[in-house]
Amino acid sequence: MSEYYRVDIAGMQRDLLRCPLNEHLDIAAFILFGDVEITVHSAAELIKRLPEFDYIITPEAKSIPLAYEMSRQSGKKYFVARKKPKLYMKEPVIVDVKSITTASQQTLILDSVEGEQLRGKRVVIVDDVISTGESLKAMEALLSKFDANIVGEAAVLAEGDAAERDDIVFLGVIPLIEK
Repeated sequence: MSEYYRVDIAGMQRDLLRCPLNEHLDIAAFILFGDVEITVHSAAELIKRLPEFDYIITPEAKSIPLAYEMSRQSGKKYFVARKKPKLYMKEPVIVDVKSITTASQQTLILDSVEGEQLRGKRVVIVDDVISTGESLKAMEALLSKFDANIVGEAAVLAEGDAAERDDIVFLGVIPLIEK
C-alpha cells in the first residue's frame, strides 16, 4: 500500500501523504498552505459552482488562503472566524466545535462588528476539507447569531461520508482509509 493517496481536484492531481488518524483509519493529509497553484485553481472552480453571494467566511485554519483567493477573484470581502478572542474584538460571539483532525474542542469567534456586516447578507462558508461536518455546523451556528443568509457551503475536498452530501460544493474526494 502506498504512503500517498492521489486525488483529483477539478482536473489537477496531488499526492497526499497518508497520516494515521487512529489504529483503524488513515486520512489523506491535504495541506493548502504553500500550494498557490491549487489555491488559485480551487478558488476559481468554487466560485463558478457557487450561487451568487455577498461575503465569504472561513474558520481560522488552512482555508484562509482559499478564502483570500476567492475574495480576490470575486471582489467580495472575506471574514475569518477566529480561534481565540483578539484585543480588537469589542463584543465577541463564540461557538464551540469538535473536528476530526483536532484532538481537543475548538472555539470559533466572530466580533459583533464583523457579524453585523453579515446580517441578512448572502454568505458562503468555505473550508479546505469537509469531513464530519462539525466545523460547518459551528460556522452555521455562529452565522445564525447574526441572521446571515447562508447560500452555499464549499470546500476543496470532501472526506469520507461528506462525499455523499448534496448540500455542499466540493472539487474532489478523499476517503477515510481503513488499515
